[in-house]
Amino acid sequence: METRSLVETALTDAFGEPDARASVTFLGTDRIEVLRFVDPGPRPLVRYATLGMSAAPMTDPAAVLADPELGPRAELLLSVQPKAGLPLDQVLRALAVFAASPQVEGLVVAPGASLDLGEPLWPGAPFTSVLVAEPGGLVPDVALPEPRDPVRFLPLLPMTPNEAAWKRARGAEALHERWLHAEADLRDPTRRSVA
Repeated sequence: METRSLVETALTDAFGEPDARASVTFLGTDRIEVLRFVDPGPRPLVRYATLGMSAAPMTDPAAVLADPELGPRAELLLSVQPKAGLPLDQVLRALAVFAASPQVEGLVVAPGASLDLGEPLWPGAPFTSVLVAEPGGLVPDVALPEPRDPVRFLPLLPMTPNEAAWKRARGAEALHERWLHAEADLRDPTRRSVA
């Protein structure tokens, strides 16, 4: 079974069937899909997951030759609370851009990294970038045949420009501590920047 199918199965096992999907192709890259899952629980959530980023391993841009088998593989997850009137689904393009960055820019996306879109994640959003968090166990790693690394599912935490600057100056751990101290709800799409 190919990587894409294994990853989609893991996502549907964790979240159920997606209620929407979008596909984006950038010049010179494989197709990236973004799936939307709705969790109507007591605190409703919309989860967006990339599909296709893990088709190839991420390689160090300084490497002379890219190994087609070896290297970390990942997909991205973004969880937000739905809010009436907010065009949250327009975050699909931002997620596809982030997921294509290993192929386009040679980035290795790992926990603690920042991904900056340079514009709001969706129209009117107070966030222009995301912090890549440690896998939270929402979706278990997907084992691939040896010698390939497993696919990990990396949560994305939206950052305001001020928070991104704080992270650059002090590091990801310091920003996490700020968020915890302020009891910031990182799934609130309208939250303000932590002081």
